[in-house]
Amino acid sequence: MNRKMDEIDRRILRVLQRDASLSVDAVAERVHLSRNACWRRIKTLEEKKIIARRVALVTPEAVGLDLTVFVLVRTNRHDAEWLTLFDNAVQTLPEIIGAHRMSGDLDYILQVRVACVAAYDKFYQRLIARVPVSDISASFVMDDIKCTTELPL
Repeated sequence: MNRKMDEIDRRILRVLQRDASLSVDAVAERVHLSRNACWRRIKTLEEKKIIARRVALVTPEAVGLDLTVFVLVRTNRHDAEWLTLFDNAVQTLPEIIGAHRMSGDLDYILQVRVACVAAYDKFYQRLIARVPVSDISASFVMDDIKCTTELPL
């Protein structure tokens, strides 16, 4: 249980990052391991929370969420009350699919998925009603050149 990840674990993770729906037999075959050994390794990776969860990746455009927006947030407040308001907004606004605290001039960057610019405006109005900010701006994604969930293992 305390062993470190080795190259076989990394191969398993690379395979599962591409297709988590594969059977244990299929993963084992791709990483050149027996079925039982592969199953044990996957279970260990899950127990160690190296595999956090298995999900289905939905094509945003197929469900009407055609627009990605990066929202840049600056605040003059960094107190516990503001942070609670901001965290609550981030957790409860479903359009936010990523939120990051940044170093440098920018305080936070949000990745938002919406149907269109009008839907973004509605999101924006709901966000600023919940959380006071000193500056907010948005950049609309024109083209996804690379968008992946795979980590470079």
